[in-house]
Amino acid sequence: MSPILFLLLLVSSLIPGYAHPSPTQSFMSAIISQKGIDFLKDLLIDKAISSVIPINLPESEKTVKIPFVGNVLMRLSNTTIYRVDVPSSDIKPGESGVSIIASGTTCDLSMDWLYSYSTWLVPAEISDKGRASVQVDGMEVRLNLGLELQEETLKLFLLECGCSVQDMSIKLDGGASWLYQGLVDAFEEQISSAVEKAICKKLGEGILKVDSFLQTLPKEVKVDDNASFDTTFAGEPLLSNSSFGLKINGLFRAGEKLPMPEYHFQNSPSPSPSPSCKDPSKMFGLTLDEAVFNSALALYYNADFMQWSLKEVPNQPLLNTAGWRFLVPQLYKKYPSADMSFNITLPSPPVIRISEHPIFATVNVDLIVDVVEAGELIPVACISLLVHASSTAKISGNNLVGSIDLNDFEMSLKWSNIGNLHMDLIQPVVQTLVDTTLLPNANSYFRKGFPLPIKHGFMFQNAELISSNSRIMVCSDVLWTEGRSPDHPQLV
Repeated sequence: MSPILFLLLLVSSLIPGYAHPSPTQSFMSAIISQKGIDFLKDLLIDKAISSVIPINLPESEKTVKIPFVGNVLMRLSNTTIYRVDVPSSDIKPGESGVSIIASGTTCDLSMDWLYSYSTWLVPAEISDKGRASVQVDGMEVRLNLGLELQEETLKLFLLECGCSVQDMSIKLDGGASWLYQGLVDAFEEQISSAVEKAICKKLGEGILKVDSFLQTLPKEVKVDDNASFDTTFAGEPLLSNSSFGLKINGLFRAGEKLPMPEYHFQNSPSPSPSPSCKDPSKMFGLTLDEAVFNSALALYYNADFMQWSLKEVPNQPLLNTAGWRFLVPQLYKKYPSADMSFNITLPSPPVIRISEHPIFATVNVDLIVDVVEAGELIPVACISLLVHASSTAKISGNNLVGSIDLNDFEMSLKWSNIGNLHMDLIQPVVQTLVDTTLLPNANSYFRKGFPLPIKHGFMFQNAELISSNSRIMVCSDVLWTEGRSPDHPQLV
């Protein structure tokens, strides 16, 4: 069933993975509310129908003995269901799976009819044929689907399928159809039974294909040469009478070109309650633990992405020892009027802490002061910074974006080749570098944002962001932005 597939795919593209936590650990989860389930069902029911039809039914025939005439053969062939209309349907998650009921369904069939007999009154066989159209009304289709976790992969299976036809009308065209209409009406029960069996058989085949597709879903999705997302499921699906939820590993994983970073995450023995959507009418809720972000920072730190060389700063006199003449006299004395540069490295990955309001970040920074002499860089001192920053976040499109503000920082001299440095004199210079260079560079990345996991072709709409102790939750409606997703597989 396409609605079930897309419901699973929407949350199975949830993503980041990294490290090797045990299968029971989850750092990302998604909840689809009844409103979201109904949205997906209404959106995709037409796709499900279009992928099911046309349905070809087996040939039907009957032989009836008529007094004074003899045995009369009636045959219906090339019977095809070519249109299905579902005016009302309902999908309900339960403790063991999902139930789908489509009521008031109608379908149209076309077929060929043949009527033939021979009688002692006429030596030759008498026959007639033509086309017929069938209108099926009041059909109800009921599906009960099971959903469980097997080896970190979701398995979907059909528990029960039922289909019942309430009313049917058959209209013959061609030949002396008016003469045989009453006889063909005797096929109603046979046609009804064939329709009911064919619908369930076709849906059963579709569910098997959906399950086969689920088995092929990747357990990691490549982001770039350095990282991939761990998409393994970390627990049984969470099914209630009004929602559907999945737990995902959720951490970043190192790519083939990188060794596994030494990142150790810690979960509180008694984790705080997950945030909940203030507006219960939202379709979708996505919760991300701070470990997701910290695993990404650890991975890219390990990839040596967190080091910069500053050879241009807004305050250009700082790039010459003459600009430091009164701040660090010994530097100017040893390297008079020499060009300078600053190398910024992080001795450890930044750490993010999520609270109920701002997001806090702690960053250890080594600011290495270099002097250019004879075309070579000579390190002369290293200043250690402990930076405390906070960030506000929001949703822009399908990205989590934000901006960083500096709270404060602490300075200490890590080493020096030019004697002791007076930190109180140097602090305004370092403050300038942080304000004019480090924060703008960091904010340029934060403005691009962190891509949130949502299936291609969908977009968050009217999203709100809720944070609690260690977690962020995105509560949103979902908008379908394309007529057809290019990666939507043909299932049936």
